[in-house]
Amino acid sequence: MTRRLEQQIAFLNEADKLKSTIRATRLCDGSRYENSAEHSWHLSLYALVLADQAGPDVDVMRVVKMLILHDLVEIDAGDNPIFGAYDASAMAAAEAAAADRIFGLLPSDLRDDLRAIWEEFEAAETPSAQFAKSLDRFQPPMQNLQGNGGSWAEYDVTYDTFAKRVGTPINRGAPGLWAYASRRVKAWFDTHAQRR
Repeated sequence: MTRRLEQQIAFLNEADKLKSTIRATRLCDGSRYENSAEHSWHLSLYALVLADQAGPDVDVMRVVKMLILHDLVEIDAGDNPIFGAYDASAMAAAEAAAADRIFGLLPSDLRDDLRAIWEEFEAAETPSAQFAKSLDRFQPPMQNLQGNGGSWAEYDVTYDTFAKRVGTPINRGAPGLWAYASRRVKAWFDTHAQRR
């Protein structure tokens, strides 16, 4: 039992490093960039509060698990902003290597279980994973709307780019959230394009 507990604590201590991984999205008040641990917590809260937006085959508690785990790989691989420029295949390889290392700290039964949940999220093939992905894409725009555009201005994003990059995953897992987001984000871009 001592060895198992040591492995569990080692994993939990390693996970603490996610608090130091800074993302490209600012807090709603625009005061600073959020870290990946804050993002994961906030997404878990989104899942609980917006559970009524999930389809009938979605296991919301499994979604919460996915959202808590989904960005742990950023401890090694870093955050790659959705509107940033990066090599997707290189990033996927870096994240897989990070998953091997980080989940590998756990006892084998936990390693296999949590890694499978992470992989399910990444594949986005199950209803639960599709809902989790939709929330992961929905939350940053909600923060950007509160923060006067946030990362959209920093990355020179247009509404068309926004819709192309985040519209499909949001709509696939939560069509009601995409209807909500698209109207509000389009209005924001229409208003701010006129000011340029």
